[in-house]
Amino acid sequence: MTTQRLLRLPLRPRAPRVSLSARCPYSSDAPPPAPPLLLKLRGDLKTAMKAKDTSRLNVLRGILSDITNASKTATPAKTDLQIVSLLRKRAAASKQAAEEFQKAKREDLVGKEEEQVAIMEGYAGSVKMVDEEEIKAKVKDVRMEMDKEGTKVDKGSLIRKLIGPGGVFDEQPVEAKTVARMVQVELGG
Repeated sequence: MTTQRLLRLPLRPRAPRVSLSARCPYSSDAPPPAPPLLLKLRGDLKTAMKAKDTSRLNVLRGILSDITNASKTATPAKTDLQIVSLLRKRAAASKQAAEEFQKAKREDLVGKEEEQVAIMEGYAGSVKMVDEEEIKAKVKDVRMEMDKEGTKVDKGSLIRKLIGPGGVFDEQPVEAKTVARMVQVELGG
């Protein structure tokens, strides 16, 4: 085709572009908000960088790395409780490393590991958990409710009613181990 012929071709009008948010104002593709503990860890990372606090910086980088790695698995850390679980696991590994360094008579490394454990336990302790008295009261209430309904009361069914989906402690920061222990005490076993 020659340029004269191309110039004579009519131009096709384009449809105006409309953003997705303008078409569906009620639809949101935004991810759920980050857990408060994760936001605190990220903020403290910046603070540690500015203060050149190397031990805190190393701990925070390691924790955030664990959280990022967990987000790529089938069970990402979406809640403060899951992040606390990662913190405790990492603190236990540091305690074990400190014991190994103690056996090897490496006091410099023992001090470093113990400092890291203290930092991690500080973050883990900052999350408000449901206290044991409240757990004990809820266990008794749910057991009495199940007795009234005539439902079989065993350890598994009671725990499901407490921490299962739609349970009493669903979406609350409570340790399953503590709930299981309280259920065991309530059932007299």
